[in-house]
Amino acid sequence: MKRTMMNRPYVMAVVLGTALSVPAAPGQAATTQTAQTTEKAIDHMSRYCATCWRNARLPMDCWNDCTQEVFRRLLERVPADAWNRTLRGESDERREFLRAIDTVKKRTQRARKYSAGIDGVADPREASRSELREEREIVRRAAVEVLSPRQQRILQMSFEGWSVREMSEELRLSAERISDEKYKAICKLQNHLLG
Repeated sequence: MKRTMMNRPYVMAVVLGTALSVPAAPGQAATTQTAQTTEKAIDHMSRYCATCWRNARLPMDCWNDCTQEVFRRLLERVPADAWNRTLRGESDERREFLRAIDTVKKRTQRARKYSAGIDGVADPREASRSELREEREIVRRAAVEVLSPRQQRILQMSFEGWSVREMSEELRLSAERISDEKYKAICKLQNHLLG
């Protein structure tokens, strides 16, 4: 239900645009004049919005969306037949138009501010994986130098996520022996790498 309520102003903007683009019947000269006036107002407001977006240094690819959002806000607050007063004098319609532009501009700038860093940042998981690979290679080389083959195998299995019980069954050693060998291997590596 909430989604339908959010889309209603956009539907109204489409309906208004369609209504303005349909030619009037011959007997509707007054309505045609109002439609033409509103159409000119929309054109002038669109150009005014484009100038605002350019001055605010918003990316050009979001100008149309920003302008549509301004029109959506105006549809909620200003009757379409009063849109021709948005660019004249100090009227309520003009204040509402400028308020809509300012709101959309600031929201777009905030969105860019918070998302700008995302585009320029590398995936930190890749750096973490690379660092982990390097560290494991250092440990593997040190293990070859100072550990027995059994201790190397126990540490490798531990790196791969094996539990002490699983290693005990695989290597046919008691769980206590696996824990003891693992502890001794870690101590030897620490002394070798940090000593």
